Amino acid sequence: MPEILILYYSRTGHTSALAREIRHGIIAAKADCDVKMRTVQPLTSNKNNLPTDGPPFATKEDLKNCDGLALGSPTRFGCMATPLKAFMDQTSDLWISGSLIDKPAVVFTATSSLHGGQEATLLSMVVPLMHHGMMILGIPYSNSSLMDTSSGGTPYGASHVSGPDNKLSLSPEECSVARTLGQRLADTVVKLTGA
Repeated sequence: MPEILILYYSRTGHTSALAREIRHGIIAAKADCDVKMRTVQPLTSNKNNLPTDGPPFATKEDLKNCDGLALGSPTRFGCMATPLKAFMDQTSDLWISGSLIDKPAVVFTATSSLHGGQEATLLSMVVPLMHHGMMILGIPYSNSSLMDTSSGGTPYGASHVSGPDNKLSLSPEECSVARTLGQRLADTVVKLTGA
């Protein structure tokens, strides 16, 4: 059974909310795929501590063994968050072995403001994936939510605007874009693996 890895970092829960919507999209695709949710540890945590709730910490084996990847991070000045970047920076051995070549990948992010660097962050996450030889999938404008949204959602990947107080929930358009992204990833994994 093909395996899709949803790998993300989330501090306030908004990126993890997008991850769950992407998972719903994968399930809605009715593709016979196993979905793994993983996170990365904050840089300030004890490396021996495991998360007490939510998904477990990712390993490079999780990344190596996946058939498709959804990578998510909150925005930090237009870039992915340092904990996720630190994890990706440790994947040189996977790059050398070519473990991720020709596997499809999507990206997602959350910001507190509408112009908070969403597209720059999505592109910052795409760069290491392209170095790994992955195939990057976006969201086509056949999803009308891209034209209707007044918050998050881009053709580069799913996104969410949480507001200056981080209290806004995902909008219907943001959910639609995230689910479309998950469904597109699952459909592509199935086509590529012949499952």
